[in-house]
Amino acid sequence: MTYVLNCWSCNERREFDELHRGDYCTKCDADLKSCKQCRHYDPNTSSECKEPMAEHVYKKERANFCAYYSVRVLDNDATDNEIDSAKAKLDALFK
Repeated sequence: MTYVLNCWSCNERREFDELHRGDYCTKCDADLKSCKQCRHYDPNTSSECKEPMAEHVYKKERANFCAYYSVRVLDNDATDNEIDSAKAKLDALFK
């Protein structure tokens, strides 16, 4: 299964089969296996992580060894037309 993600730093789209700790964005060199690319990352929480058992990581943009890491991927089933349609509906709603 192939996954699709956007770089947390530059939003470059990337496809991968498996994400490794040393993987980085080829456009901006940002670490991809970092807290900012994890599905548990939440800047609105005190530790910026929704996983209560995870150890605190100070540099959220750097690769780390968190045991709870789970890559945040794009919805592989959503087409560009569906995304554009949803954005148009939101724009109409908030204008």
